[in-house]
Amino acid sequence: MTKLKSQFLNDAQARGFIHQCTDMDALDALAATKTITAYIGFDCTAPSLHAGHMMSIMTLRLLQKSGHKPIVLMGGGTTKV
Repeated sequence: MTKLKSQFLNDAQARGFIHQCTDMDALDALAATKTITAYIGFDCTAPSLHAGHMMSIMTLRLLQKSGHKPIVLMGGGTTKV
């Protein structure tokens, strides 16, 4: 694959975070020109986070380091949904 314009997608691809994408060109164009906002929510039904949450947390951190906006929700609101 050719080098992508978006720093976030380049880094995510280099780390093996991307397996497949329906329209990588459109996503790359968006990520290279606009600020992306992404969120993840954790509910309070378990006593703690576990290793399975790590991939989502690492992806959001990578998104933030690339100048985008991550949102993390933790607590009662996500548990009630």
